[in-house]
Amino acid sequence: MNNFEQLGLNELLLSAINDLGFENPSEIQQKAIPLLLEKNTDIVALAQTGTGKTAAFGFPLIQKVDLSKKHTQALILSPTRELCLQIANEIKQYSKYVKGLHTVAIYGGASITEQAKEIKRGAHIIVATPGRMQDMINRNMVNIKHIEYCVLDEADEMLNMGFYEDITSILSDTPEEKSTWLFSATMPAEVARIAREFMHSPEEITVGHKNQASENVSHEFFLVSARDRYPALKRLADANPDIFSVVFCRTKRDTQAIAEKLIEDGYNAAALHGDLSQAQRDAVMKSFRGKQIQMLVATDVAARGIDVDDITHVINYQLPDEIETYTHRSGRTGRAGKSGVSMVIITKSELRKISQIERIIKTKFEEKPIPSGIEICEIQLYHLANRIKDIEINPEIETYLPAITELLQDFDKEEIIKKVISVEFNRFLDYYKKASNSLTSVSNGKGGNKDIPSDGAVRFFVNIGSKEGLDWMSLKDYLRDTLDLGRDDLFKVDVKEGFSFFNTNAEYAEKVMSILNGESYNGRRINVEISNNEGGRNFNRRDHNGRKGRNGDFKSDRRSDRGERRNKSFDSGRNERTAKNERGSRRTTRESSPRRSRRS
Repeated sequence: MNNFEQLGLNELLLSAINDLGFENPSEIQQKAIPLLLEKNTDIVALAQTGTGKTAAFGFPLIQKVDLSKKHTQALILSPTRELCLQIANEIKQYSKYVKGLHTVAIYGGASITEQAKEIKRGAHIIVATPGRMQDMINRNMVNIKHIEYCVLDEADEMLNMGFYEDITSILSDTPEEKSTWLFSATMPAEVARIAREFMHSPEEITVGHKNQASENVSHEFFLVSARDRYPALKRLADANPDIFSVVFCRTKRDTQAIAEKLIEDGYNAAALHGDLSQAQRDAVMKSFRGKQIQMLVATDVAARGIDVDDITHVINYQLPDEIETYTHRSGRTGRAGKSGVSMVIITKSELRKISQIERIIKTKFEEKPIPSGIEICEIQLYHLANRIKDIEINPEIETYLPAITELLQDFDKEEIIKKVISVEFNRFLDYYKKASNSLTSVSNGKGGNKDIPSDGAVRFFVNIGSKEGLDWMSLKDYLRDTLDLGRDDLFKVDVKEGFSFFNTNAEYAEKVMSILNGESYNGRRINVEISNNEGGRNFNRRDHNGRKGRNGDFKSDRRSDRGERRNKSFDSGRNERTAKNERGSRRTTRESSPRRSRRS
């Protein structure tokens, strides 16, 4: 017997459930469906991503809609257009035998007039993103003043994305006596605030503990130096040949850059972020669901629409700014009862975040070493052998077999096996022979760079300067754009002939190291390191090569300060500025050490 029958669902819904192959309701479905069918009430339901929340509110909603009424009776709000479309499609699948029930999805990136026409033709259930919904309300294209049910799905994500004002405005346009169903993976203060303001004595359903991670997901972290973050990602992918993963980055820029690097290195990868058109996003997701893409590099916002049950790994290339977001990321794997792995690539200065996440998800991380080249080659070798053993022989090969047999007749069985294996395996062997056997160890204090401070300001040395046509303003603009930082996040920018210095706050230090190292500026490959030169008039400090200036203060930095003040004075004539810059350049050249000149 299908266990959904015990929840009180009608025959039409049970028929659709059988068609979909559902047999056993998840815990959130067992708790929510009977309660929502039994009475009209407000609820707050907390459960992890991938636990079946859409069915938990979708089945009761469909059963409660009165088909004799033509007006909109239910509104479902979701954070992204991907998730909006996904929910709408699932509602349509659940209601396939409920004749006359109409569900309409409204979201940005599509024609608002066409969506308005669909609503006008009749929409019992509207699934919407907050921004587009508010836009249609403002244009009087939709009427939600008589709805009976409002569902806030992924409420924490909607609020994280800055939709608080839209949500409160939309809810204010709905009737007071409606039922509000709030579903969320976590319960931050903003979600609790929505519950207080717009819900009446809501009943709470919690699956597991609040904010707890799925029991089907194991959590691992890998400690590397900042410059080894991308090589570590490659090794983790190579050590898991059957990986089918989502790789999370913080920004759209990083997402695109990492995806492009992976593609260049021969991986089946693609980027998913907000700068893609809807058609591009649909094409990427279609390829990912079809497993033509093995590594999907995504931002947190774009990933909200990913609903794929077979994801084996989530890789946190960078940890999210909001620790609670980690719960959503890890929930992309370990779905539908399957096991999954959530990996985190971190540097030493981020180590404290692991403890913070452990407290939130109530689960311990396991620290693991990055696999060595030898280990990866061994894994890949056996993986290839198993693929050969298990592959089905195409009967069409018989046509070509005599010619192939003749071509290989001089080789014995062992030699043929070696050659077949080598065709695929040699690229791994060649790469890891050239690469160091293991990445820089940072857990024991060793490594190519000094430890990055966890607070305060950090001073950096970078090997580009006025020779590349930069002054302090243009360098600051370049760094700000490349690193996606605010105007005040970069300061004490000092430009020399062949190198420069700049400061950021410690919270951006890892970003500086991971993004700038390996970048190019006008054909010059950038190298950035932490410097002891703190800039300005800092006494008893040493410059980048360990030398003190007169009276313990930096001669070069004093000149840089004067240079900055000159550059800021826009009243000076062009010739005067040019002459001063040339004099400053000659002085810098004379005072630059041979070591610095070579580095530049």
